[in-house]
Amino acid sequence: MTTFHTYDAVIVGAGGAGLRAAIEAADAVRTAVISKLYPTRSHTGTAQGGVCAALGNVEEDYPEWHAFDTVKGGDYLVDQPEALLMCEEAIDAIYELEHWGLPFNRTPDGRIDQRRFGGHTRNHGEAPVKRACYAADRTGHMILQTLYQQCVKRDVRFFNEFYVLDQLMSDDGRCAGVVAYELATGELHVFRAKAVLYATGGSGRMFKVTSNAHTLTGDGQAILYRRGIPMQDMEFFQFHPTGVYKMGILLSEAVRGEGGILLNAEGERFMERYAPTVKDLAPRDMVSRAIYQEIKEGRGAGPNKDAVWLDVRHLPREVIEEKLPDVTEFARVYLGVEPTRELVPIQPTAHYAMGGIPTDADGRVVTGPEATPVPGLYAAGECACVSVHGANRLGTNSLLDIVVFGRRGGRHLAGFCREADLPPLPERPEGSVRDMLDAMLARERGANAADIRTDLQEHMFDLAFVVRTDEGLRKMQEILGGLRERYDEVVVQDKGSRYNTELMEAVELGFLLDNAEPLVAAALARTESRGAHWRDDYPQRDDANWLKHSLAYRQPDGSVRLEYKPVKLGIYEPAERKY
Repeated sequence: MTTFHTYDAVIVGAGGAGLRAAIEAADAVRTAVISKLYPTRSHTGTAQGGVCAALGNVEEDYPEWHAFDTVKGGDYLVDQPEALLMCEEAIDAIYELEHWGLPFNRTPDGRIDQRRFGGHTRNHGEAPVKRACYAADRTGHMILQTLYQQCVKRDVRFFNEFYVLDQLMSDDGRCAGVVAYELATGELHVFRAKAVLYATGGSGRMFKVTSNAHTLTGDGQAILYRRGIPMQDMEFFQFHPTGVYKMGILLSEAVRGEGGILLNAEGERFMERYAPTVKDLAPRDMVSRAIYQEIKEGRGAGPNKDAVWLDVRHLPREVIEEKLPDVTEFARVYLGVEPTRELVPIQPTAHYAMGGIPTDADGRVVTGPEATPVPGLYAAGECACVSVHGANRLGTNSLLDIVVFGRRGGRHLAGFCREADLPPLPERPEGSVRDMLDAMLARERGANAADIRTDLQEHMFDLAFVVRTDEGLRKMQEILGGLRERYDEVVVQDKGSRYNTELMEAVELGFLLDNAEPLVAAALARTESRGAHWRDDYPQRDDANWLKHSLAYRQPDGSVRLEYKPVKLGIYEPAERKY
C-alpha cells in the first residue's frame, strides 16, 4: 500500500539545519519535515564545544579575522565569498538563538561568554582568540532543543521515523518530491512537493572508529548521487584528534580550549613541536596527523602504544565540572578514568564530512563545473558542500554552518515555492523503492548486511583513514567492488512489516557504499596532501594542479567519473599553513 501526500516544501532531516530551514519555510508555505529519528535525537545534539561568531564579547574580534581562519584552516580549498558571508551572518544568527532562549554561558556582565577553539586566531594568525560561544559542553544539544521549540511554536508538521529512500524528479528535470518508508507500518509514502531540502547529516559510519551515531549513513548524499547529482570534495573527511580510545566517542575540542593538553608516552607536550604558536589548539587535521606521527615514531601511549594522553589534571575542578561536564562523564563511564587525577587515552576518530551535495550560498543544489541549479532541490548542513569548510573544517564552524545556511536555504526554498507550480509525479513514483525492498525481503539466501558493514568499516579504517597511499586506496577500491557484489545479494531475515530495523539497516548499508566509492576514487586521484586528505606518497600541497574541487558522478555501471571545478578565491592568497 502507498499513501500520497502533497506539500509545498519537504525537508528531509530534523537536525539543526533541517529545523532551522523549517522555521523559515513553515511561516511562508505548507511544509513537512521527514525524519528517521525523533527530532531531538538528531546528531546535532552531540556537538559539544561551541558555535563561533566574532561577537568580540571577551576579546577583540572581527568577521574578517574569522573568515581568514576558516580559509586557512580549510587549506585554501574554501570558497572565500561564501566563507566571508557565513562569518558576517554569524553574529545575527547567534543573537537570534539567544533571543529564542538558548542558555549560553555568560560573562560576569551578562553577555554571551566565549572561549578559545582550535585554529581560531586574532589579527590573521597572531595568537589564539576567544570566539566560540558555548553552553557548557552541550552546545549542539541546546541548539537542537531551541530550534525544535521554535518549530513546535509554528506547528511544523513532522513525520518521525520515516526513512526517505528516493528522490522524485519530473521529466523536465524539476524536483517533484520524495518516497519514504514508514518504520511503524512498513508502508511507502509518496510526498509530492514543489521543493525538497536535504539536511540528512554525515556518513561517518563507513569507518570503524567514529564519533558519528549509527544513523549517520549518508542517506541524502547517496539518494541524490543515484539520481545523477555529483558529490563534491568527498575525499576530504575530518578525523577529530580526541576520540575515546577504541570507541571513537567524541571528547570535545573545548577540553583543549579550556586548557587541556596532549602528551605522548614520554610525558612531552608534543604539539609544541608541530604548531609552536597555537600548540594543542591547532586545526584538527594537523593535530590528528601529529598524533599519528607520534605513534608511528614509537611515542604512543597505552597498552598497545597506539594512543596519546589528554591531560586535564592541572585544571581547576570547577572548570572541569562546570564547563566540561559531559566530557568528564564520558571519561568516567566509558574508560573508567577519573580525569581530575588520571590521564585520558585518546585517538583520532572519523568525525565530519567536508564534502557532500554541492550547493550555492542559498542552499540550492548545483551540478556540473558551471554550478547549474537544479530547480526545487536544496541541501544544508553536513550533507551539503557550500564549500565553507574546504579541505578541513574548523571546530565550531559546523554549528554555525547549520544555522546560517539552514536559514538561507529555508528562505530561498520558501520563495521558490511561492512562485513555482506543482510538478507532475512520474508514473509509479514509488516503483524503484518497492522493487528494491521486495527483492531484499524475497531473497532466502545470500549475504549478511552486518558482515558487509563490518568489513567496510574495518577496511576504510585501515586504508582510507588519517594517512592514505596509492597502494592502500587501490586495494580499497578492489575491496569495495567485492563488497558491492556481496551487497547485491544481501538477505534480510526479518520478513515483517512493523519496525523492521534490519531491513532499514540493509538499505543504509547501500547508502554507505555509495558514499565510500566516490570518497576513495577522489582520494586516489588527488595526488597531493591538503587538509584532512593526507597522502604519505604525496606529502606536499600542490596548488598548481590541485587547487580545485572534485565532482564525483555515479556511472550507470556503478563506477565513478570525476570532474573538477575551480575554487572561488578572494583576498586571501594561498599560503603555507603555519601555526
